[in-house]
Amino acid sequence: QVQLVESGGGLVQAGGSLRLSCAASGRTLATSTMGWFRQAPGKEREFVARTTWKNVNTYYADVADVGKGRFTISRANAGNSVYLQMNSLKPEDTAVYYCAADRGNGWAGGYWGQGTQVTVSS
Repeated sequence: QVQLVESGGGLVQAGGSLRLSCAASGRTLATSTMGWFRQAPGKEREFVARTTWKNVNTYYADVADVGKGRFTISRANAGNSVYLQMNSLKPEDTAVYYCAADRGNGWAGGYWGQGTQVTVSS
């Protein structure tokens, strides 16, 4: 049974940084695409970023503001860990952040973590 466990969330002031971590156990996920999603109160879960092993193929949603260096996704630990470095955080980034691994048939059928809360105060 694969488990994904997120950590690194917390309370931070606007403009601050957090680094979210997600560790997988149960089997290797080196060949799986892994990503981050988030869900703000009263809103639907939305995609943030994803990457393949060795970060060969990485994709971000607009909210990541990659051009401004806000969010960066990366893999490590032989592909069984995924990170989300978040800089210049804004109050609208407040959400529960979820780690996910695609099993090859879309995110809905993939592995999901329980989420970690990120709260950005103004």
